[in-house]
Amino acid sequence: MSAAAPSPRAHALRDNLTMLRRSLLHARRYPSLTLNVLLTPVMLLLLFVYVFGNVMSAGMGGGHADRSQYVAYLVPGILLMTVGMISLGTAVSVATDMTEGIMARFRTMAISRASVLVGHVIGSVIQTMLALVLILAIGLAIGFRPNATPVEWLAAAGLMALVSLALTWIAVGIGLVSPNPEGASNLGMPLTMLPLLSSAFVPVDAMPTGFRWFAEYQPFSPAIETLRGLLLGSGIGTENAVLAIGWCLALTVLGYVWCRARFNREPRR
Repeated sequence: MSAAAPSPRAHALRDNLTMLRRSLLHARRYPSLTLNVLLTPVMLLLLFVYVFGNVMSAGMGGGHADRSQYVAYLVPGILLMTVGMISLGTAVSVATDMTEGIMARFRTMAISRASVLVGHVIGSVIQTMLALVLILAIGLAIGFRPNATPVEWLAAAGLMALVSLALTWIAVGIGLVSPNPEGASNLGMPLTMLPLLSSAFVPVDAMPTGFRWFAEYQPFSPAIETLRGLLLGSGIGTENAVLAIGWCLALTVLGYVWCRARFNREPRR
């Protein structure tokens, strides 16, 4: 008596795992892309701590310079900036697959179409979480001292994974619509620029009125404030937490729908 054929769900799971393995192997064989995108947040962290740290802390502390306080303020913002940087690398990677024709081959194979996208996304989230461990280690080495309970650490990790998931789906969509990897890098610039226009480096209260409104409600600021509250044990604030989760869920759904629609269209190249 022959064994029952695998269910469609089992096929989809197998395809997802295969594409995830492909994404991780690609990252292992070509680590330069990940290292390049990590260079910017590391340099900014060191620059703002050791060059601008005393000045920034004096401005935020009413004239009293305390670099350690600024390190505590800065590191959560740099962590989420790292998420944006790595998602930009994912956009470039997807655009490279599109340019080299591998996506066209995947369309003709008897595999779950969603698995091609899911492999990129989950692989990127795993790379992001590993990169965040590195950034956090550098932060600890230069004086960052979190004050989080185990539950707050888990919540912080979950928040960073959720932000990574949301931004990666958007990045995959950018890679699918870009004509080449260079185009993906240019189209994905908001993923790296928005943290600069947020509360990552200075409180939004110190910004001009119109600019402050944008900085306060754009996706990165609520996530940064929530992460800062979790890591420092200073409270997250209901509004920030709701905005952060809301932005993440909205961007995840938008990115997924956009990617599925774009990937299912006939290829232009």
